[in-house]
Amino acid sequence: MRITSNTSFILLTATFLLAACVPNRKYEEEKARASAALAEADAAGTKAREAETALTELRGSNDEMKRRLVRLEQDTSVMGTSLRTMTVQYDKINKLNNELLEKYNKLLAGSGTENRKLLSDLEALRLDLMNREDSVASLAKRIGDKQAALAAREAELVALQAELAAKDAAMKGLKDRVSAALTGFEGKGLTVVQKDGRVYVSMENKLLFPSGSYTVDAKGKELIIKLAKAIEGEKELNVLVEGHTDTDKVLGGSAVKDNWDLSVLRATSVVRIMQESSKLDPLRVTAAGRSEFVPVDATDKAKNRRIEIILAPDLKELMKLVKD
Repeated sequence: MRITSNTSFILLTATFLLAACVPNRKYEEEKARASAALAEADAAGTKAREAETALTELRGSNDEMKRRLVRLEQDTSVMGTSLRTMTVQYDKINKLNNELLEKYNKLLAGSGTENRKLLSDLEALRLDLMNREDSVASLAKRIGDKQAALAAREAELVALQAELAAKDAAMKGLKDRVSAALTGFEGKGLTVVQKDGRVYVSMENKLLFPSGSYTVDAKGKELIIKLAKAIEGEKELNVLVEGHTDTDKVLGGSAVKDNWDLSVLRATSVVRIMQESSKLDPLRVTAAGRSEFVPVDATDKAKNRRIEIILAPDLKELMKLVKD
């Protein structure tokens, strides 16, 4: 039997209609996938909101650190940059979430082929969103680490300031004890001052030595012994004894070669008396000669001829705080 062109058209049309009809089971599968995609989109939106909350908390913490740690401006600047980066990441997550919703709406209205493509695109967007969320979490961790480091540094600064205050108080007390021990000599060529965290005891040579000599006289020994006794109980005190001369040249024929030699010999003479008359730890005592090169008065040579005893606290513990 011959098939007419009209019959062929009818059969072809019926075939297309049958192919276009989606079985009920197929429809249910597509509906389930669409529901899953919607759930994933909702979950992504929830995570994005959580990221926004975390960002708000981080901004508040960063502002607090800026107020407290002005001296650490560079670190705070880094945190600010990180927060701005995090804001950009969050905006991108919002954009991705909107794209997911748009894809989902198209998925509900599209054909089977379009649905498969949209599902593929949806999965790619979901993975991209997960990666961006991981990036935000990593950034949040780095900011947290920075905050912890800044808090630790602030604690170190507080400890350092407390230690310095304690050292200053101790040196003030030492200055008062030394002044009390040497009351009869102050104003007679002896001064006791506290500056730069140290105590300076300055003795003009007329209190200690005959002219041109490095042998301490009886009155000078009394002065040095009183000073040594006043400080011998200080276990964390470094003592520097400096000899100073004027610009006059040493006379020829003397056992002393020059002003360098004289300044050193006078310093060591003072150190010996301090050691012999007290319990000062020799490891904490240093003798030094400065010759004529550190004058205190350009118009008065007598003031330049002197012994300076510099009492300084042991700063080893402070140095540990700084290095750590």
